[in-house]
Amino acid sequence: MDYAILSSDKQYTYFSFRDQTIRFRISRHLERYTKILEWDAGYIVVMAKYETVPEIVDYIDLIPVLEDLYINLNYSRFSMQNC
Repeated sequence: MDYAILSSDKQYTYFSFRDQTIRFRISRHLERYTKILEWDAGYIVVMAKYETVPEIVDYIDLIPVLEDLYINLNYSRFSMQNC
């Protein structure tokens, strides 16, 4: 089964799928992603914990990046694993 991994450190979020990893800058206040709520062909809805606010719903739009990498956005039937 195919699956994606979403993780972060203090400077970057990492989105990995198959043999590719996309890294992008994030707020320095992000502590961690606590739950992945939805994956919609490049648009990810997550619960996130920030230093400055309680846990909130956050949105990650990977569509422009995935299109630039020629990744098929219609392939949305894989599981997201929380990290």
